[in-house]
Amino acid sequence: MIHYRAWCCSAALFMAVFFISPEASAQGSADNTPNAIKALQPVAVPQSAPYKLDAGFKTNTYKLSNPGTLRASTGLTPGPDGVVLLTLDQAQQQAAAASSPLALLGQLQVEAARQHRLGVYANYFPVLGTTYQGLHFNKHPGEVLTQQGPAGITRQVPVRILEKDSNIFLATGAQPITPLFAVNQLVKIARADENIARAKAGMPVAETARNVEDTFFGLLVAQRELSSAKAEAIKIQAKWLTASSSADAAVSVEQEQDMISAEKVVIGPATKVKELTASLDDMLGLPDGTRLELVAPDPLVEDISLKEVSVTAMAANPEVVEAEQTAKKAHAAATISKLQFGPTIAILGGFTNQTLVNVVFPRSTAFIGASASWTPYDFGKTWHGMKESKANAEAADLGVQLTKAKVAAAVKSSYLDLDRSRQLFQLASRMVSATKVVAASYNPDDPDAESARAKMEADMLRAELEYRQAYAKVKALMGAQ
Repeated sequence: MIHYRAWCCSAALFMAVFFISPEASAQGSADNTPNAIKALQPVAVPQSAPYKLDAGFKTNTYKLSNPGTLRASTGLTPGPDGVVLLTLDQAQQQAAAASSPLALLGQLQVEAARQHRLGVYANYFPVLGTTYQGLHFNKHPGEVLTQQGPAGITRQVPVRILEKDSNIFLATGAQPITPLFAVNQLVKIARADENIARAKAGMPVAETARNVEDTFFGLLVAQRELSSAKAEAIKIQAKWLTASSSADAAVSVEQEQDMISAEKVVIGPATKVKELTASLDDMLGLPDGTRLELVAPDPLVEDISLKEVSVTAMAANPEVVEAEQTAKKAHAAATISKLQFGPTIAILGGFTNQTLVNVVFPRSTAFIGASASWTPYDFGKTWHGMKESKANAEAADLGVQLTKAKVAAAVKSSYLDLDRSRQLFQLASRMVSATKVVAASYNPDDPDAESARAKMEADMLRAELEYRQAYAKVKALMGAQ
């Protein structure tokens, strides 16, 4: 019975240490966490140099709380303390604005493809053209009419068929007939290019949002790791503070090793926090050295089925869209190669007003006609071109099947990863929530409890980041930008 009671007491103490309340931790962390942890310097040995653990790097907030409970800051403007209060949504919006050239690049590619399609579509309509020429000869045109008299005498009669000074204006119009079938296929090709550009337009923006999310959560994890390292350093300080009360107050080799080890434990996470803060500042376009106070986002909530993901991915996935549009382009090119066997026919018309020829040609006149050309034989060039286009079309159809099979496999794998990461995140969240049960037993001055709390929050944030990454991968497969 005695051993059973002792085991129960130990279990209760274990729960109190590791399952601690985030709310209670925030009450003491803001006021009780020292800015610097100094090693003990024995009074009896003044010549010993003090060991200083520089744990004064500001790690912002460690509290997983509602954004409304934190001090407010307008947009990305630093607050009175010079710290920018930042949520994940604000970070992604600011990064999108800072990386606007990437978004503009996608829009310009779509616009270029659209204008190309409209330009090809214009080939359906007739081509109108005008020409003007003003001519001046330095001499009058020669005598062009010769007559022979009865006595064999020749006589030259000057006839001005061409004027010395003349103006010519010509307006023409040509409407293709048989080329319209080829124009129809060219429009299909241009529309396919436009659809491909639209499918890829939002990819740079989505990639920027994912990079910001990864860095944001990485910084949150690094802050928790730094908090845990500080707590461990405080525990070492407390250990040697107790030892210093003994008669022998000399700094031992063991104390030196422990203090150096504790300093290394703090320096690593602090450096990581600085690096990630600088990286996030750069993504957001903020000045170097801007301090950030991150607000942990609300937990991700999604309810998506494998069937929904599969159906949407087969219709909107960028790779599938590109493969299908490429197949359409290949079939259109094959049709154009077949049309090259036929003649090219066009209707012509025009109007001219000229003063060059004033005798045999009226000054103002109009005309209409037709033009046709056909190449009956070119030593197999057109035939082999048609065979090449047919092979390309078959290859494109096969590419569509392979792409869909690839995307379907990726969908299944990504959805399984999403389901696994969802369960791990929910488990980690329940572990953190369970600390509220022992909130009354939490001692904010206990370094073991502080370290355990920070480690649990770091593990939960890692699980949430993995969950969000898996969900983003699934959304990307669905073509959602």
